[in-house]
Amino acid sequence: MSNKKVAIIASNGGLETAYKVLNIATAAAALDAEVAIFFTFEGLSIVHKDSEQMLRLKPGNEGLKEGFKRANVPSVKELIEIAKESGVRFIGCQMTIDVMGLEKEHFIDEIELGGAATFLDFAFDAQVSLNF
Repeated sequence: MSNKKVAIIASNGGLETAYKVLNIATAAAALDAEVAIFFTFEGLSIVHKDSEQMLRLKPGNEGLKEGFKRANVPSVKELIEIAKESGVRFIGCQMTIDVMGLEKEHFIDEIELGGAATFLDFAFDAQVSLNF
């Protein structure tokens, strides 16, 4: 693994955010960067097992659905698989999960639970930090 690191915080939900987060993460991994995504608050919907039902386009963006299809953009589920295969770390915010009354079982199997310190330990050395 190279010494490039990309730290991403996913704190918003919605289909648009899921695509932004996963597109950047998979692109960075393809460029041989070590990538970690910290999912917190509404961003947890991206890695929720029911994400396909939870992730919706914002009002006025309904036309993007056809655009994604026309451009052959992989689904969120497919992008998660690509990210997993590329070694992207998925860190779920333990505090937010506790506050929302959720359990690890509600999320994809690859999620690791941790607090802000877990993510920051990775992010301290990151050359790129992004928040969505």
